[in-house]
Amino acid sequence: MTGIWAVIPVKELAGAKQRLAAFLTQTERHRLAITMLEEVLDALANARRLAGIALVTLDPHATEIAKTRGWRVITEGARTSHTGAVDAGRTILAAEGIPGILTLPGDIPATTAAEIDAALAAHTKFTIVPAHDEQGSNTVIVSPPLAVQLRFGDNSYFPHLDAARAAGITPTIIQQPGIAMDIDHPADLAAFLRLPQSAGTRTRALLEEMKIPERLGG
Repeated sequence: MTGIWAVIPVKELAGAKQRLAAFLTQTERHRLAITMLEEVLDALANARRLAGIALVTLDPHATEIAKTRGWRVITEGARTSHTGAVDAGRTILAAEGIPGILTLPGDIPATTAAEIDAALAAHTKFTIVPAHDEQGSNTVIVSPPLAVQLRFGDNSYFPHLDAARAAGITPTIIQQPGIAMDIDHPADLAAFLRLPQSAGTRTRALLEEMKIPERLGG
């Protein structure tokens, strides 16, 4: 299916990753959030099957990246929940006749353009790539944009499958190791470092610079 836009919610990065606060300093969390987001946005920029990219954000750094790349910035709903931000973006795009949207978070730094394109290639009406623990929904593609009610959070994967079926849609489920690896907790840092796909990422280089492997093992 063609014509699909990415809708990416980005909270203010200065206060990002609070669930890592017991393990990383505020400065470390900020650097990590920026690095992860930039890697995700690079993957989106290199994906060949997207018709457009919109960031739902008020963050200055994310806004500057979007403007530099000629992407759209949506501010409506940017300070609501993750779900609220996605809903705001997809509602606006749906009103403009966009046939479908893809959404993913900014904390999956091992994802690649190839993974995103593979999910888009398999898409029919509702496609989902679950998190590595099959709790979160790390990529959702839905056509039309408002066809399925979305609710993101730590336990959204199976509820999203149920919501698609309730809308009369058989969901397409795809496993992608890079997309699946989101980073929210110290255990996720360890899992990311074990992931072969993390090799060569800027996020891995940053974690090694911050001595995270040693701190995790200590």
